[in-house]
Amino acid sequence: MYGYENYQKVKNEIESRRLVAIAEADARNAEVRLESDEIREIDDELVGTGLLLFKTACEGRDITPIRERNAQLVKKRRKVLKALGYPEDYTEVKYTCPLCSDSGYTGTGMCSCFRELLLKENIRSSGIGNLIEKQSFENFDLTKYEDETVRKRMARNYSVARGFADNFGSTEETKNLLLIGPTGTGKTHISTAIAKTVIERGYEVLYDSAQNIISAFEQDRFRSGYGPYEPKGEKYMECDLLIIDDLGTEFVNQFTVSCLYNLLNTRLNKGLASIISTNLSPEELSRKYEDRIYSRIVGKDSIILLFGGKDNRLSN
Repeated sequence: MYGYENYQKVKNEIESRRLVAIAEADARNAEVRLESDEIREIDDELVGTGLLLFKTACEGRDITPIRERNAQLVKKRRKVLKALGYPEDYTEVKYTCPLCSDSGYTGTGMCSCFRELLLKENIRSSGIGNLIEKQSFENFDLTKYEDETVRKRMARNYSVARGFADNFGSTEETKNLLLIGPTGTGKTHISTAIAKTVIERGYEVLYDSAQNIISAFEQDRFRSGYGPYEPKGEKYMECDLLIIDDLGTEFVNQFTVSCLYNLLNTRLNKGLASIISTNLSPEELSRKYEDRIYSRIVGKDSIILLFGGKDNRLSN
C-alpha cells in the first residue's frame, strides 16, 4: 500500500502548504499591526488572556470570564480590521484544505486531500500516467473485435482482468496474469485499466518494459563505485503490482536471464503480483527461456489470457 517514496513526497508537499499558509498569515498580521495601534493593543491583550487562561485552567479555577473576554477581543479586532478596509478574517491562516488545516489528517484518519494527492502521485510514478487518463475498463470496446469467437474470448479476458483489479489484495492467494497476443489487440488497454483500478484502491503500481527493467538492474550492477547512488531496480522488487510490458523483446544473455529469474522469483516469494504482457506464444516463450523462468511465467500461479483479432490501433 502507498509506496514510501510517494507517501513521503505528498506528506512534504502538504507540510509545505501549511508552512506557507502560516507564513502568509504572519505577514498579513505584521502588516495590520504596523498600520494600527489599536490592533497591536488588542493582540497584546489576547496574548495575556491566553496565558491567563492556561494558568487558570491548570489551577482548576473557573475560566469562563477569561473566555468571554477573549471572545470580546476577537470580535473587536474583526471590527477594527473592517474599519481599516480589510476583510474581517484577513489575518487568519488560509489553509488549502480547511478539513485538516493542511495537516493531512482528520479525527477519522487520513484526510481526503492527502488521499487525492497520493492518487495523483501514484498515477504519475506508475509509468503510464498519460495512458490512465485515456484507457479504463469503462471505455474498453468489445465491439472492435469483429470475429465472434475472438469477441467471446476478449469478454472473458475483460471479466478476469476486472475481477483481478477489483479484488486485488483482498485474498491471501496471489495470482499473476500473463497477457499473450499480437500488437494492438488490447493488452496495453487491459493492463492500464487494471493499473488504474489498483492505484485508486491505494496500491503502488509500476508499469515498465522488460528492456527498461533489465537496464535498471544492469545499471545497479555495473555502476561506478564513486559518489552516491540510488538503486534503480529495487522498486521493481517491492511494488504491490508490477506490470512487465513486451517480455521477449529484451536481449537474452546469462545476466538478463539471471535478472529476470531473480525478479520473478523474489516477487513470488514475497506474495507480490505481476502482470506480464508479451507478443510471444507459450511455445515461443518456452524456447526463449529456460525452464526455471518459463515455469514462473506460465506456471500454476499465473492466469493466461490470450488476445486476438486485428490490430485495433490501425483502425483508429
